[in-house]
Amino acid sequence: MRPVRGKRIVAILAAGGLTLAAAACGEAPEESASTGSSAAATAAYKACMVTDLGGIDDKSFNASAWAGLQAAKAEAPNVEPKYVASSSEADYEPGLRGYVTQGCNFILAVGGLMGDVTTKVAKESASSQFGIVDSSSGNSNVYPMQFATHQAAFLAGYLAAGYSKTGKVATYGGMKIPPVTIFMDGFADGVAHYNKAKSKDVKVLGWDKAAQNGSFADSFIDQNKGKSITDTLVGQGADVIMPVAGGTGLGTAAVAKDSSGKLSVIWVDQDGCTSAAQYCDVFLSTVVKNIEAAVKQAVVKGAKGEALAASPGYLGTLENDGVSLAPFNKFESKVDAALKTELEKLKADIVAGTVKVESANAPK
Repeated sequence: MRPVRGKRIVAILAAGGLTLAAAACGEAPEESASTGSSAAATAAYKACMVTDLGGIDDKSFNASAWAGLQAAKAEAPNVEPKYVASSSEADYEPGLRGYVTQGCNFILAVGGLMGDVTTKVAKESASSQFGIVDSSSGNSNVYPMQFATHQAAFLAGYLAAGYSKTGKVATYGGMKIPPVTIFMDGFADGVAHYNKAKSKDVKVLGWDKAAQNGSFADSFIDQNKGKSITDTLVGQGADVIMPVAGGTGLGTAAVAKDSSGKLSVIWVDQDGCTSAAQYCDVFLSTVVKNIEAAVKQAVVKGAKGEALAASPGYLGTLENDGVSLAPFNKFESKVDAALKTELEKLKADIVAGTVKVESANAPK
């Protein structure tokens, strides 16, 4: 992870108009177990989550992780989920340490930006069990949940190229960190694969994989910045855009909503028609990162007393449905049948290893 913490905080505060504030806490309503039930006889398993910026309503990775805790509680009633929302990166460490003090059984850090601080706190709290989304750790008490999102983003790039009418598609990121740029790498390669297969020349705006340079909002919450970047990309001719920017990407969805069908959006993390249903009519598809299932699996295992091995941890791929391309939803009738068939074949080829999808930003 690049040591750009200070830069990110300044950029986020400037773009989002944030002030450092005390973190807001939230807990799931308690449910009373019936007398004599197995749930009542099982010790409570406190699953405690520290969100990244944007909170549990970010329509993206924080929301997915919180949904995973809720799903774990539904399967293992002794699970007691709670969260603390981070208003800035300065809130990460106090949030994690607070949950160590509270004796949480599982402490979940959401997002690659929390990698270094999670490693630090976990090292100093060897008896606590941690988990982290989108990062790894050398500590045996940190269970990593990572995702080969470049595989599904490859399909999204191919889809975008095949759907585009202008011959120009685009992507941009919230911040220049591996969990973001891995999407952008896969997207660019998917477009390149389409061009090679079809002898086309669809252009990718917003990201140069070879140079590892592109457009970034320096925020996961600033919708106005998302709108500004989108307006620029549309002005350059893009008619399909994939923002990898959490809540910032809602600005792109808003521009698409006002475009009278001229701009389509490929969402990320959670199916956009579920997480941001008000924009469903502009979401061509979503590069799904199944954080919900990964978190649920980890917490349920922990609640049952099973060990959470730091190595190998969890890696979501197309093969195990840890990543995927979501349904076309309202675009189902608009996507050509032949293109759908090609995408299915391409997915099978990636799983089989016939088509290689690579990114320097992929989990190691």
